[in-house]
Formats: sequence, structure tokens, C-alpha cells
Amino acid sequence: MPSALESPGQGEEDVLHYEEIEDDAVSPMDLSELLKEGTKESHDRAENTQFVKDFLKGRIKKELFKLATVALYFTYSALEEEMDHNKDNPVFAPLYFPVELHRREALAKDLKYFYGEDWKEKIQCSEATQQYVDRIHHVGQHEPELLVAHAYTRYMGDLSGGQVLKKVAQRALKLPSTEEGIQFYVFDNISNAQQFKQLYRARMNALDLDKNTKERIVEEANKAFRFNMQVFDELDKIGRSLAEEAQDGGFPVHDGKGDIRKCPYYADKLGTASPGCPFHAAMGLARQPLVQLVLAACMAVAAGAAAWYIL
Repeated sequence: MPSALESPGQGEEDVLHYEEIEDDAVSPMDLSELLKEGTKESHDRAENTQFVKDFLKGRIKKELFKLATVALYFTYSALEEEMDHNKDNPVFAPLYFPVELHRREALAKDLKYFYGEDWKEKIQCSEATQQYVDRIHHVGQHEPELLVAHAYTRYMGDLSGGQVLKKVAQRALKLPSTEEGIQFYVFDNISNAQQFKQLYRARMNALDLDKNTKERIVEEANKAFRFNMQVFDELDKIGRSLAEEAQDGGFPVHDGKGDIRKCPYYADKLGTASPGCPFHAAMGLARQPLVQLVLAACMAVAAGAAAWYIL
């Protein structure tokens, strides 16, 4: 089912910020403006976590990207379950866009691509993600008006900076041009992201909420950012324990962390590398007397050239 916003497409924004265009009709007391201003600091902190900075630079290991997708799956499963439960509640109903926004099915496709048909048996909810999930369920069941904060934090980010991350992941991980593995970032039923975000903010501003409730929503949005940062920090710690992966067809380089046996160089030193390993072959070749003689001659020539340059 297509979105109600059918219009010519518009290029994706190459920025991470949620709000890009000023609207003269917006009041400083509108919820969208309160959220924009009230979460600016949290947004900047989240954007500057090590995980996000590395991601933006294309330094994202495939295994870590898979774990991030798992975290998103559990998060959106909880969020969309509670949104479904509150779809008729006036404090949230105007923001219920299941066809346009819901991500659970897209994430399931990504997990199937990465883990195979039995992906459900291969994934588990991490500690940081579980805390996020528990908070979403609490809000949905006891304070449904605060669901606005979690929906805003997630979906507006997905439609803005998320589109940048999509391009980075596709390029860095060499994912198919057909978008397998990054379906999470693909919104087939939104033809114009900018117009949809304007509609979403207008719906938020039209909610019948008093000042105190708006302040609580802003506070909850900041909590949502903190939960996201805790997940980022958790992923960053896991990433530091993973062996370096090959980049652009190069060989992996061990960084002194993780399982030393996973590094071909150290495996060779331990006598465990496979005969076909390029490091094993290179080390074996270097042990040949003739090769050693040639290397020694080359080093002598290089040393002479260096001495001449210095003089």
C-alpha cells in the first residue's frame, strides 16, 4: 500500500541531523520544536560515540554490523508491538504509520540474509538492548503518551541520518546493489522523506498535550538517546575484541587483541597456518638461502642510497 504522500522523489539528505528545514509556522512551544531543542545535546553525544564515528568512516566490521542489526530487531519488535497496542489511543494514534514506517519485517529480511533461514535460533538480545526493550514495554503499557518520544527518536533518525549509514554500510561491507542486508534503511512506501517528516511533525504538534506532558516526552526522548548510546558502547566493546577483517581485498592485520590464532602471521609462528596461507608461503620463501642472499643485497643497496641522500 503506497503512502498518502505521493510526489516526485527527492534526494536523501547527506547529514545525520533530524531537522533540516525551518518552518515559519512552527511555534517554540510546539512539540516538534521542544524535541528538536531539548534533545540537541543528546543527539550530538550519540553522533559522537566511537561506534557511530567509526561507522561513518566506513570502519564497520561485518560481524559488528550483524550484531547491530540484531539489536535493532529486538528494539523495533518491542516498539512496534506497543505501538500496535496503542494505535487507537488518542495520545499516540495520529502517529501510527505501520505501512510507511514499521521496520520489524525489514529487519527480519536482513537477519535472514546475514544468518540464514534459521536466524531466529542464532540471535539473542544483548544486555544493553534488553534494558532499552524493557523501557519501551513499560512506557507502552503504563505511559503510552511517552511512546511519542521513542517513535520520534527512532523513525525520524532512520529517515534522515539513517540514509547516510545505509550508503556507508553498502559500500564498506560490499553488500549487493539489490539492497540485501540493508532493508532496514529502505522505506518503499515513502516516496518523499522530507515531506513525510513534515507531516509527522505536524501530527506531533497537533496532539492534545499539556505543557507538563510535553516536558515528559522531551525527557523520555533524552532517555531514548541514552539507551541508544548504551547499545553503541556495548557494540564498540565487542568490536574491539573482534579480529581485524580484510579491507578492500587486503589481508587482516592482528591488533594485539582477541584470539591470536586468528591472525595468519601469528598462526604461522605457532605452526598452525594452512599450507595455502599467503603468510605461511611468504615466511617459507624467506627462509630459502638464495632469497636471503638477495634480500641482504637489496638491503645493502638501500642503506647505501640512504647514506648518500643524508650526505
